[in-house]
Amino acid sequence: MNKVFTLAATVLVCGWLAGCAGPRPLYQWEGYQAQVRGYFKGDSKEAQLQALDAGLERIKAKGGAVPPGYHAQMGLLCADLGQQGRMVQEFQAEKALFPESATYMDFLLKNAGKAADPAGNRVSSTTPAAEAAGKSL
Repeated sequence: MNKVFTLAATVLVCGWLAGCAGPRPLYQWEGYQAQVRGYFKGDSKEAQLQALDAGLERIKAKGGAVPPGYHAQMGLLCADLGQQGRMVQEFQAEKALFPESATYMDFLLKNAGKAADPAGNRVSSTTPAAEAAGKSL
């Protein structure tokens, strides 16, 4: 009888301890939220991109999953920094990981193409009339 009680108690304690471990998070964020907040606050785009790159490396090293929007945010930063080629790569990566984002990523890619000349340089967003008036669109 003592062995049965000891075994039952051991199974009960092990089950309790396993329940305390909790589920593993689906995504590894690695400072992503802070960088998005910094984007809207106007923080340095270069520093944000570097932080997101470092976070991505940590996520990969852990074998974790990138959260939705991570590559899209990197693509937006690359667009702001004039890195058109990398921007396209990041938007394509977002589409591949999260197919539900395809419509929005395609929209961004289409509009980014309008803002760049064939050599990949950013084109001014002002029109001749706006330039004459001293305003940009």
